[in-house]
Amino acid sequence: MSDTPENTLLLVDPDHDYLDWATKHLAADGLKILRCDSADKALKVIEKISVDLVISDIKLDPFDGVELLSKIRAHSPDTIVMLTAVSPSTIQIIEATQKGAHDVLRKESVGFELRKIVESGLQTIDQRRELGPSSRELPGLVGKTSIVGVSRPLQDVMKIVGRVARSDAPVLVSGESGTGKELIARSVHEYSPRRKKEMLVINCGAIPDNLLESELFGHEKGSFTGAIARRPGRFEDCHESTLFLDEVGDLPPSVQVKLLRVLQDGTYSRVGSNEVLKSDVRIVTATNKDLASEVSAGRFREDLYYRLNVVEVSLPSLRERQEDIGILAEFFLDRIARKNGTARMRLTGEAIEHLQKHNWPGNVRELENTMARACALSLNDILLPEDIPLGRGPSTGGGTLTDSLAVLIESSAKNGQSALSFARNELIRHALDQSEDDPKEAARLLGVSLPTLRKWMPSESDV
Repeated sequence: MSDTPENTLLLVDPDHDYLDWATKHLAADGLKILRCDSADKALKVIEKISVDLVISDIKLDPFDGVELLSKIRAHSPDTIVMLTAVSPSTIQIIEATQKGAHDVLRKESVGFELRKIVESGLQTIDQRRELGPSSRELPGLVGKTSIVGVSRPLQDVMKIVGRVARSDAPVLVSGESGTGKELIARSVHEYSPRRKKEMLVINCGAIPDNLLESELFGHEKGSFTGAIARRPGRFEDCHESTLFLDEVGDLPPSVQVKLLRVLQDGTYSRVGSNEVLKSDVRIVTATNKDLASEVSAGRFREDLYYRLNVVEVSLPSLRERQEDIGILAEFFLDRIARKNGTARMRLTGEAIEHLQKHNWPGNVRELENTMARACALSLNDILLPEDIPLGRGPSTGGGTLTDSLAVLIESSAKNGQSALSFARNELIRHALDQSEDDPKEAARLLGVSLPTLRKWMPSESDV
């Protein structure tokens, strides 16, 4: 542990067996260990003596660990607080991080890491003593996130979101198509001081290059053909809020220059005007491209890349979140039932295993579409493996192309369509999944022109 003889650790947990184990496990020279089984008792200890480190369960009485965290921070800002929970939710992680938790730990793994965790916390305390005390409070928290999952990779992402949301630093969200980059951007906004105003979203790959500059920065009357009146851009509309630029890797060079200027000094001009305008906008961007490679290839400005990539949030693929697959599937079934006003369908254990064997190239979006398709085609209220066709991507379960084609033909018959029409619609849906609903990128993936793709797009009656 630390050589400092003044370190005091407070353990807070309703489980007395855990308290007994942790006290014995952590016993060391120079470390005084206190223990409580409720939040109110812990608060009384904090009010009476100086405590350096608190490790508390979130589930406490008469108030929870997050509220205890807030009360400790108010009374003793320099006390390090770590919270533990059995499979903490994303909301708990963001909320606790924003309110000043040093870490949020999974109770299941604490037993293997507790000594290392305490040593790390005490090392931080020693460093703070060298630098001097700090009493800065963190802002309060309002907002919700619809991100679902309990896996460690997702929890690590949520901790970053909780920390970065309270600042104005540009955030670059990277990850494969369909991993939920816009949800992360919304979480950053919803837990930020700018949350009172709506976040605006622009898909840079879905707007023609010649119109994107006007969309972002606005234009003056007569500045180009069709500009019949002055129009404010998104940077004006988004003043004092957050602007999310999806597929930022598709920005044309001319727009990259103007965006760099905004990031440098907050100024820009409308198309067709020399008037300098100023906007206070927090920029969050996302891409499924490797921007570092785009910079090396000369397609993306290096100075802009570093301006955007102040904080990078790298989203894990769904195949890296195995334990979240069943939870997400159940979540989508709930949402489908509420939207349609129907009874909720159920997944068997075998069906969940069936889902977990799939590679999910389209990630969470593919899973959502798969559950919607299963609900539309199934004749039963309970979904079995055979009710969930997974023929749209490689699977770790060893399925063959013949198997996939057989499933596709069977599904087309159930849906009342010809196999060829059904297959084309499925390919289009998959390409849109992969491209995050960017028609231009979907057309490229399919090897057809954009007009051809639009002609082939399934109508509402085909869905």
